[in-house]
Amino acid sequence: MEGNKWFNPLIFALLISSFFIICILSTGNPFYQASVKAQDQLIFVESRLHIAPTRPITTIPRLAYLISGSSGDGESLKRTLKALYHPLNQYVVHLDLETTDEERLELLKFVKREPLFVEVGNVRVIMKSNLVTYRGPTMVTNTLHAAAILLKEGGEWDWFINLSASDYPLVTQDDLLHTVWTIPRDINFIEHTSDLDWKEEYRAKPIIIDPGFYSLHKSDVFWVQQQRSVPTAFKLFTGSAWMMLSRPFVDYLLSGWDGLPRTLLMYYANFLSSPEAYFHTVICNVEAFRNTTVNHDLHFIAWDNPPKQHPHYLTVDDYQEMVESNAPFARKFGRNESVLDKIDSELLGRKADGFVPGSWFKGGEANETISRYILTNITSLQPGRGAQRLTSLVSGFLNDKDFDKKHCL
Repeated sequence: MEGNKWFNPLIFALLISSFFIICILSTGNPFYQASVKAQDQLIFVESRLHIAPTRPITTIPRLAYLISGSSGDGESLKRTLKALYHPLNQYVVHLDLETTDEERLELLKFVKREPLFVEVGNVRVIMKSNLVTYRGPTMVTNTLHAAAILLKEGGEWDWFINLSASDYPLVTQDDLLHTVWTIPRDINFIEHTSDLDWKEEYRAKPIIIDPGFYSLHKSDVFWVQQQRSVPTAFKLFTGSAWMMLSRPFVDYLLSGWDGLPRTLLMYYANFLSSPEAYFHTVICNVEAFRNTTVNHDLHFIAWDNPPKQHPHYLTVDDYQEMVESNAPFARKFGRNESVLDKIDSELLGRKADGFVPGSWFKGGEANETISRYILTNITSLQPGRGAQRLTSLVSGFLNDKDFDKKHCL
């Protein structure tokens, strides 16, 4: 009786085991398949995030500008803003914390009093000013601040351009918009190199502190006695602090979805002249963007002799060389420098204290522009000789047979 008690359960267990063995032999290992399927469905968080799309090339381009200045730059900034103005574009203007409250308030009044700015609504003043230290990382944070405002409030635009009050255009906005209409909208104009040369010793290894991060009063950066080695987790690049960046790259800088922009921002917080390195190192260490670079900053600059760290103030003597450079911008200019009047009259067609004529503005009064042009002709461009010069410069880069081999070298 005791043996019969265990016999039936034993037979039942053998039958169940045989059934599973037959299933495995005939269909393969179901547990293995489930494991493979689970792995196939595994998605890292970065793969769920995508590069922001560009607008269709059939649409007229739009630019987003940051124009920044410091103490005493108020009038120069106003002049540069008017020389750069176009209703299609977006503008952020910033006077840093070194300026007086009166100077910042005067800039705000200027923007609010200009009927064209009020009507179009595309000029914004940063009233909570940042303290920006020359050669310090606060210049980087100020640029990112403006870019964030433009992404959030500026609507549709294609490229971000950072300028200072001592910059000035050498072509009209119609010239510039007409030229960039023909190029891919993921292109980034950023002068760069990985050949650090003397900068490795004097910029990459020293550790600096930017007082602009914690002080209300401007002062120079200061050095920490300790030094650091050159990083191995990423490759360092350096170049010009002035650039024209695509919207997808600006979006990536601010979203930082894979962590690199934030990691490098922390690294460059202690790097001398980080505006000449941060953006360059980010773009050249990201597979999705490194092949979108054009190695030019779109500026004419008359440098000192090597190491080319201090640009000369431009005068009438530099005028012809400026024009022949085919660059759309030049720097740096002294306040009320006479060569600016020559640029206005011969290159821009701009009257004193006026806007630059184009299809949207025929050169009359600004108030008249609002009623007669602004609502009808802003999407029609009227390029001139500046477009020919600029097209020659840009096409020279993009049509170079070795263009695809010259990224991030």
